[in-house]
Amino acid sequence: MELYWFILGTLCVWRLTHLLYGEDGPWNIFVHFRRWVGNGFWGGLLDCFYCLSIWVAVPIAISLGGDWKERIFLWLATSAGAILLQRLTAERESSPAFYFEEKENRS
Repeated sequence: MELYWFILGTLCVWRLTHLLYGEDGPWNIFVHFRRWVGNGFWGGLLDCFYCLSIWVAVPIAISLGGDWKERIFLWLATSAGAILLQRLTAERESSPAFYFEEKENRS
C-alpha cells in the first residue's frame, strides 16, 4: 500500500468523523440527524470523536487494505491519524487565569 492512500484514507476518516460529530451541515441536517438518533448507543457514539473514528475507519480500511492483517492495521492507524488531526485542529480550551494576591504587611 502506498503512503498516498494511507494519507488519503486518514483524511477521509477525519473528515467524515468531524462531519458526523460536530458540524451542523447545510440546513442543519447533521444537527437533526444527531437529534433523531437520540441518547442511546448511537447517540453516545456520535458524541465521542474517538469512538466514532473507530467505526468510520472500518469501511475505509476494508476498501484500502489488501489482506485481513493489513486491514486491521489500517483500521487502527487511520483512526489514530484522524484523532491526531482532531487534536491538532481543535480549538484549545483555555483555562481561567490564575490570580493570587498577597496580604499586605502593615507594620
